[in-house]
Amino acid sequence: MEQQGKKITHAAVARTAGVSTWLTYTEGIREHIEAAQQRQHTTTPYARTRSTTATLRTELELARQEIRTLKEDRDRMRQAIQHQLGQQLDTLDTRYLTERIDELTRNNQRLEDSLQQATDDNHRLHARVGTLETDLAAARTSLRRMIREENTNR
Repeated sequence: MEQQGKKITHAAVARTAGVSTWLTYTEGIREHIEAAQQRQHTTTPYARTRSTTATLRTELELARQEIRTLKEDRDRMRQAIQHQLGQQLDTLDTRYLTERIDELTRNNQRLEDSLQQATDDNHRLHARVGTLETDLAAARTSLRRMIREENTNR
């Protein structure tokens, strides 16, 4: 019980040993229990505190070192990922931009062809309008002549 850090009492010893409490008070056993209690009372507060403090300080320093190591690993990994993503973005951007330029060039050529076709159609239609206006003017003149002749013959 002493090594396990359990509180030593006559009742606790009796329970652990599976005997009655009156047996722990008999001569030969009582002295051992009292000696263990004395050791426990004198060493426990200071020695345990000192031991615990030293252990805690050691564990704290180990934890701090591990934290530093983990932060360094995290920073290295973050930098590697950023570098890799940057390369991927450069590759994707170049490929995407090249494809986009090709697409825009094709669209521009189609639009230029459509514009040329529309311009040619417009010229033909203007020529046709000119011809139709001439024909209309001739038909009006002819119609006026026919109306005059008709009016004169009456």
